[in-house]
Amino acid sequence: MNSTKREGVLYVISAPSGAGKTTLCKEIIDIFPNLRHSVSYTTRTPRNGEVHGRDYFFVGKEEFSRMVEAGEFAEWAEVHGNFYGTSLAVLKECRSQGIDLILDIDCQGASQLKSRFEGGVYIFVLPPSIAELRRRLDNRSSDSQEVIERRIKNASGEIKEARWYDYIIVNDKFEVAVEQLKSVLIAEQCRAFRLLGSLSSTFEF
Repeated sequence: MNSTKREGVLYVISAPSGAGKTTLCKEIIDIFPNLRHSVSYTTRTPRNGEVHGRDYFFVGKEEFSRMVEAGEFAEWAEVHGNFYGTSLAVLKECRSQGIDLILDIDCQGASQLKSRFEGGVYIFVLPPSIAELRRRLDNRSSDSQEVIERRIKNASGEIKEARWYDYIIVNDKFEVAVEQLKSVLIAEQCRAFRLLGSLSSTFEF
């Protein structure tokens, strides 16, 4: 086997708020040892139980603006009145070291990444219905009714973006959705174009 490093894969997951993408991401991290969660920067207030540096890097709007001006984000967007962004330095370092990254980001950010980086895998998570999405948001008890209504309203527009993603997973039964996401990652690791470089000294293609 030659020393050509396999480039880390970007798995980009988007969904309407409340569809369960964050929980899916956390679950799948424990299954793949070479997979890491990309921790985004955000200007929103931490929810109960969220930890700075683990769930998000929580920063003020001034610091976020400075990072934007300095070109420190691979992508960034305003979502539901708050700003989110992915560190460009971390993304490049992980890819160069052959570390796979899973990014839990919105459609705007996913579109930016798709235009900037080749070989990414784009996965959209849907709730089984809008009614179920509302129920999950209500049960989360972390947002005001005004915020919930805004998220429901935005969900219809976000769902329309699913058509350009590579895969769609309907998160009805969580254990089934986990298995489907797991299958996507396993299949993508076996894609020929990802393996040819590291296998070229062993086989003639």
